[in-house]
Amino acid sequence: MSENAVRTAFPELEAIADDDLRDGVVDAWATAMAEHGIDDLEAVPWLPPTQRELGLDDESLVDHVQDVTACAVALAETLVERRGNRLSLEFDTVVAGALIHDVSKLAEFDGHEETPVYNLLGHPYYGVHVVARAELPIELAHVVLSHTRRTTVEPATIEAELVRRADEVAAAAIRWRATDDLRTV
Repeated sequence: MSENAVRTAFPELEAIADDDLRDGVVDAWATAMAEHGIDDLEAVPWLPPTQRELGLDDESLVDHVQDVTACAVALAETLVERRGNRLSLEFDTVVAGALIHDVSKLAEFDGHEETPVYNLLGHPYYGVHVVARAELPIELAHVVLSHTRRTTVEPATIEAELVRRADEVAAAAIRWRATDDLRTV
């Protein structure tokens, strides 16, 4: 049942050419949903502490992940178009990495309340655990670990860099709703 919810929430999965990789991303989300009692993936908030602070209770994790995926894909397509064979880029890794980058947020919050995963580990570290359990490639674990400044791990691949930048822009777009100057947030 949760696999269907994941596929419905993220139609972008179809852009992943590798069937095993696509199924692994679905499995990681479905397992995280089951383990944390999430029935409605689309009802999961984006980032409750920030949402409370900024009065943005209507922002969802699914919308954020879709924004990150769209931005990362657009960046990848632009670079491939402009740089051609001068750039080695794994498109499936970009899409899968963008889709999986925040999977562990299901463990970080119980509704709108922070859990020890949020307070003590944070989503990049727990996300690596989720990715490993789903037997996804190490490149995706790297994307998850390096997509945020909450770790000291910097992107070591172009795919990880694209997801990180896309995540930053997508998060800024959410915060922008609450202010007319992102320097104050």
